[in-house]
Amino acid sequence: MKKAVLLPKERKIIAQLGENIRLARLRRKISAELLAERANIGRTTLWSLEKGDANVSLVTLVRVLHSLGMADELGRIALDDALGRKLQDIELMRKNVRTSEDVS
Repeated sequence: MKKAVLLPKERKIIAQLGENIRLARLRRKISAELLAERANIGRTTLWSLEKGDANVSLVTLVRVLHSLGMADELGRIALDDALGRKLQDIELMRKNVRTSEDVS
């Protein structure tokens, strides 16, 4: 399998996600061993996730978040799509201008 090639900004995002998961675990006073057991993964896999390894699977991420009681947060990703809404509004405004011109 090819290793993922990431841009620096993408690496930073993944590293921040891993750090956030580690902090959530520590705030809950759960050891890495216990969280790995609850998520049905190995400790090294959990440590890879917490270090921001881009090759950790999405399934692993979901299992860990579920074990931390945070799985619902995944549903909020891209929920507020500000750029998509702006692009959609621009297109709607263009259609409205064309329709107004056709009426004149």
